[in-house]
Amino acid sequence: MGFGGLALATMLERDGFVARGVAGDAPAARPDHPLAARPPHFEPTAKSVIFLYMYGGPSHIDTFDYKPAMKGMDGKTVQVKTFGRAGRRNEGRIVETRFAFRRHGESGQWVSEIFPNLATCVDDIAFVKSMTADSPIHGSAMLQMNSGRILSGSPALGSWVNYGLGSVNENLPGFVVMLDPRGGPISGAKNWSAGYMPAYYQATVLRSRGEPILDLARPDGMTDAMQQDLLRTLGDYNRQHAEAHAGNRELLARIASYELAYQMQRSAPEAVDLSQETEATHKLYGLDDPRSRSFGRQCLLARRLVERGVRFVQIYSGGAHNDDNWDAHTDIVKNHTLHAAETDRPVAGLLKDLKQRGLLDETLVIWGGEFGRQPTAEYAKGTGRDHNAYGFTMWLAGGGIRGGVSYGATDELGSAAVENRCHVRQIHATILHALGLDPNRLSFRFRGLDQKLVGVEPVEPIAAILRKPGPGDGP
Repeated sequence: MGFGGLALATMLERDGFVARGVAGDAPAARPDHPLAARPPHFEPTAKSVIFLYMYGGPSHIDTFDYKPAMKGMDGKTVQVKTFGRAGRRNEGRIVETRFAFRRHGESGQWVSEIFPNLATCVDDIAFVKSMTADSPIHGSAMLQMNSGRILSGSPALGSWVNYGLGSVNENLPGFVVMLDPRGGPISGAKNWSAGYMPAYYQATVLRSRGEPILDLARPDGMTDAMQQDLLRTLGDYNRQHAEAHAGNRELLARIASYELAYQMQRSAPEAVDLSQETEATHKLYGLDDPRSRSFGRQCLLARRLVERGVRFVQIYSGGAHNDDNWDAHTDIVKNHTLHAAETDRPVAGLLKDLKQRGLLDETLVIWGGEFGRQPTAEYAKGTGRDHNAYGFTMWLAGGGIRGGVSYGATDELGSAAVENRCHVRQIHATILHALGLDPNRLSFRFRGLDQKLVGVEPVEPIAAILRKPGPGDGP
């Protein structure tokens, strides 16, 4: 759904056309104004989320999970259990990392040479080096990272945030996605869909080239007064239709869209106008380098959006297939050198810019993909690595996260998490917790069940990376 499919809700709310309602164990949601800001369950440490999604599965062994034990083992066949695109194997040929690692920051965190700029930010970052997921296949693994389930049909993480908290800016969408210019990820819109929730909770996708948003200008000859009169008339007809079809959530979502589109005509052009930023800011995000310009532009847009109250922004690095994303099946050096060059300056620039503006403390930034990569080669020749859901790295910064820490560990080869193993559900619980939402209470009633992002079993946030314990975190 685009901007023409999201909210006359504001107008209906002002006129009192629709009654309030509550869905599941969430803060009260109003059908007439579903994206209105709502109180969290408890005091949050973050107001917004920026999820930097490295599509394809970046190799933890070649980025942040230094494995000195692999030195001198390159090309050796070892006994190691792996499960990836090529199936289950019990042995493989070691591919030693081709990148040099160094310690950085006061905390001494290990970072690969492919991230020289991000390395200067490690004291603000918590590295979770023991991540696990349920699938080593892109489509299902991406759905799990984005919605908590390996099957399609469930709301995206950003939809849950929109549902639980609403938006503090009625003139902009609450959940925004920006794709790589090379194309979208596998499974497409299922990764940012509202699933079984009403459509107004799903993401709005900004264009990766040219104007981020099309058709914001009014038709020639139409004044603001004329457009408001048109929307009032349309609201009358929609109200009558809604009253005749009570409980039709899709209808309410469609009605809700028109007013948001109108509001965005006034607010969105300013929000996405990067010419308002200084030359120094453009350089900070890497807009002066053709390699990093696209992702840098999107990171800068993300900062401007959260600055204006957008709750959840997701940016994809990598699109389409093969080396157009982080899926390094044949040449790890060529692949990761390319994508690191595209993202290193923008990501570091985003963290530094948020920090200097006092926004990092209230913005949770997440970096990661759907899984990691194996320590062994996928093919008889070359340095490509297959998928690895048994152990990989993600990192978080800002929004109540302790900086300069590493949590968990994989084995000496990086083949599987062995210390403080963390599942995707725990990352989701940590995100919701930072936003003041109890992951075990936030639910949506569907088909007679109270559905939750984190599933049926209780899940706790990763307390060791939180700056201060919250409800249920213990001492």
